[in-house]
Amino acid sequence: MTRRTPTEAVVALTGEIDMSTVQRLARAVDEVLAIETPPRVVLDLHGVTFCDSQGLGTLVVLSRKAALAHSCLILVNVGDFLLRVLDITGLRGALMIKEQPA
Repeated sequence: MTRRTPTEAVVALTGEIDMSTVQRLARAVDEVLAIETPPRVVLDLHGVTFCDSQGLGTLVVLSRKAALAHSCLILVNVGDFLLRVLDITGLRGALMIKEQPA
């Protein structure tokens, strides 16, 4: 599900980000970037329950695609499990993550 405002497009994700779903995620972000590229593309990961290595790689690739389109990909509502995986893999610094206030 994608919601647009003048300054951003929010793509809400649910379930798993893995080998069987990364193509849909990439297609959703590509569509957002193809139609009046917003300054920010926000991936809301609140409903994400799992992310494998293909999912991680896809997030990095989509971040680069957004940058090339003069947009910024931001991850919000990132669960603790995914933050740990990003830390372990060293990818946390490659992605823009909006931290939730404590």
